[in-house]
Amino acid sequence: MLTPITVTIPDAVKATGISRSALYEALKRGDLIARKAGRRTLISFADLETYLASLPTYEAEA
Repeated sequence: MLTPITVTIPDAVKATGISRSALYEALKRGDLIARKAGRRTLISFADLETYLASLPTYEAEA
């Protein structure tokens, strides 16, 4: 299966498990970049992967 070049907000929510609100907050902070194609908001799949990699890792307490 081919990796998409861009994803819409609903597809990004499904792919990452991050809430729609959290994605829009990341866009507002500039942590994530989106582009508009007509009325559709598109996020580069590569940018989405980079954003996810930049999130802090989970460390369980002992």
